[in-house]
Amino acid sequence: MKRILLLLVMPWLALILSGCGYNDIQRLDEQVKAAWSQTLNQYERRAELVPKLVASVDAYMANERAILTQVTEARAKVGSIQISAADLQDPALMARFNQVQGELSSALSRLIAVSENYPQLKSDGVVRDLMTQLEGTENRIATERGRYVQAVQEYNQFIRQFPTVITAKIFGYDTMENYGVSRQEEITRDPEVKFTLPEAAKS
Repeated sequence: MKRILLLLVMPWLALILSGCGYNDIQRLDEQVKAAWSQTLNQYERRAELVPKLVASVDAYMANERAILTQVTEARAKVGSIQISAADLQDPALMARFNQVQGELSSALSRLIAVSENYPQLKSDGVVRDLMTQLEGTENRIATERGRYVQAVQEYNQFIRQFPTVITAKIFGYDTMENYGVSRQEEITRDPEVKFTLPEAAKS
């Protein structure tokens, strides 16, 4: 009897769930996770390139140990935070992840800027290739972050609509904080630009 009742109820239950947006919530949730996984993939690619770059420029930049140390330390911090698609609902962990990634980006920017003062580095094929790969990785990170932002926006818009909002509440789905929202003031502040003349030019 229970089996017959279950067979009768299941089609109606499936119809109700599909009509109230449950299936679309699952699809959009997976879309957000996939977009974040692609973003992580590019962050990991950058983290793998950094030790190779530091090792390659180390021999040339004898007077720039501080910057090399900053890059190495920033890369170590990045490696210490393990985050997955399951952590997207944790604002504190996401903020920490974004912070250490920003520190690595800043350290790499200083390294690349200083390396321009070393003619040997400019002519070194390995370093040139690594710099090109890093630049390409930064572009890919920006692209994947953009896709992640769009996926989160689409997901949030959908689960806030009626009657989907009811389904979302019943099954425990909540809106996700989009990339950079918690660091809005930091991201939008005016950049500080300083030009430092080489010692030879000052004298």
